[in-house]
Amino acid sequence: MAEVETSVRHLLRRGDFRRLLTTRLSSQFGDGVFQAALAGTVLFNPQRAAEPVDIAAGFAVLLLPYSLVGPFAGVWLDRWSRRQVLLRANVVRAGLVAVVAALVLFGVEGTAFYAAGLTVFSVNRFVLAALSAGLPHTTDEPSLVPANALSTTAGGVSTVVGGAAALLVLEGTDSANPGYAAVALVAAVPYLAAAAVVRGFPRAYLGPDHMADSARMSARDVVSGMVAGARHVLELPPAAAALLAIGLHRLFYGVFTLMTLLLYRNTFEDGGTPFPGGILGLGQVVAAAATGTLLAAVVTPPVVRRIGTTRWVPLLLTAGGVAQLALVLAFEPAAVVVVGLLLGFVAQGVKICVDSTLQETVEDDYRGRVFSVYDTLFNMTFVAALLIGAFTLPRSGISVVVPVTVAVGYVLAAVGYSRITRRH
Repeated sequence: MAEVETSVRHLLRRGDFRRLLTTRLSSQFGDGVFQAALAGTVLFNPQRAAEPVDIAAGFAVLLLPYSLVGPFAGVWLDRWSRRQVLLRANVVRAGLVAVVAALVLFGVEGTAFYAAGLTVFSVNRFVLAALSAGLPHTTDEPSLVPANALSTTAGGVSTVVGGAAALLVLEGTDSANPGYAAVALVAAVPYLAAAAVVRGFPRAYLGPDHMADSARMSARDVVSGMVAGARHVLELPPAAAALLAIGLHRLFYGVFTLMTLLLYRNTFEDGGTPFPGGILGLGQVVAAAATGTLLAAVVTPPVVRRIGTTRWVPLLLTAGGVAQLALVLAFEPAAVVVVGLLLGFVAQGVKICVDSTLQETVEDDYRGRVFSVYDTLFNMTFVAALLIGAFTLPRSGISVVVPVTVAVGYVLAAVGYSRITRRH
């Protein structure tokens, strides 16, 4: 029997895969620009204050409301044309970032600012779920692991590049409201470009396989769809274990994120070399995580072919615990950058395995619902971690107990995942 080719070159020969990948790259580049502008506005703008609880509350306001309605969006992704979802969502996001830019420009804070940011983040998750649900329509099943490695990693790197470009621009401005507003507005351009690219697909190309004749749904239809999707996952131990792994990882990663923000906001001094504090130092951590992401994309496909996801995921989670212990040795910028690199590797390796597991085991008619539940879990565990960190971390961000506790959590997550998959 001939060996099925699963190389990156093989994937890129397909025009449909290239088109979906380009849609993702443009869309996530815009995400990076917008997120950098928003982070700068909230964390490093001298016209605004930032305490641990304030940061956690800001994330909660932005992410939790979508987490409650995300599964409903998944039902739509299993009924509507995913191509249409990607087209319209990117156009909508372009308009929404213009609204956020106007609010930043005029110094609007509080409910109006967070509500506008919430709408952008909500559509972002909708887009990412649609991209993942549509991916199997642009590649063959044996190529799903390398396809996910390439698409999600390239998308993540595109986000980092967009964020880095925004940070460089912000560094050259006066770091006040007009500068942050201008950078936020620029994010509309790649969003519109993504809409133009995805428009090249035929309406039904990205699924679902059995599209509804009507987009209208009653509340009963939505709830029954959510229940059906949840039951489908529970009947598939590999899918349930995958969601457990990514949920726990995000919980632990959220704690590290808040600790990093506090360290660079309140502890590490600006202007240090070669590892500065402030927004440039935070950019170094993001760049290090992106490097880890790239390494995971290169390493994960061949490792999975050799030992399988059921062994690779526990090894990654255990490595995440080891990385946390490195923080205990030294709360210095260099150490945080190294940990960012290691956790970037762990995060991307786990995500590639989880995405591939869900795409392989979940039927297409349920895939949108499952990926939206995945995104909801992604958000809720991250926000839960930030809230926990807000009440356990000091304003300086320095704590020995917290990283040790997180390290133990990573090991327990690895054990739990292994038991579920081994039983299956």
